[in-house]
Amino acid sequence: LVAAMVSFGDWKNWVYSILPFIKGTRLLELGHGPGHLQRLLRDRGLVAIAIDESTQMGKIAKRRLGSSQKLTRGLAQSLPFQSGIFDTIVSTFPTDYIFQEKTLTEVKRCLSDRGRLIVLPVAFPKNGFLKWLYKITGESPDELTESIKKRSLQPFLNAGFYAEVEIVEVKSNRLLIIVAMKK
Repeated sequence: LVAAMVSFGDWKNWVYSILPFIKGTRLLELGHGPGHLQRLLRDRGLVAIAIDESTQMGKIAKRRLGSSQKLTRGLAQSLPFQSGIFDTIVSTFPTDYIFQEKTLTEVKRCLSDRGRLIVLPVAFPKNGFLKWLYKITGESPDELTESIKKRSLQPFLNAGFYAEVEIVEVKSNRLLIIVAMKK
């Protein structure tokens, strides 16, 4: 409910924007939340396992998806999966755990050769808020975007990934998507 209010109803569209970045068929979602992405993946014929620390989110997702969906309760810093098993690992709007060395080490371990981690950490409205933010920071839109890109990429580069930031324009928002590939 909070996410829907804050995003003015665009939350699901933001989450769906990561679809073009998914490669392969063996997928893991870190922090599945209420299960929106899991439903979308299932509706597209993709089988994805999902993990979330929150018991409450697990219950909500199970109600949305049914008991046949593969949901696991656990931590991203200690993934209960075999090494090299996933082609793509996805995380949309995660908390800071996604930037932790321990999380990135586990993700890298679980990715197949040439596997990729897709992270959608933030969405920026393309309205008066951005103008205000640029004014406060004293940076231009391009300077601020480059600064955020650099800060966002560094943990992935430090963890030994090839990483890049994609900016995706949707409706009245600009999404920052990190694509980190296993070396």
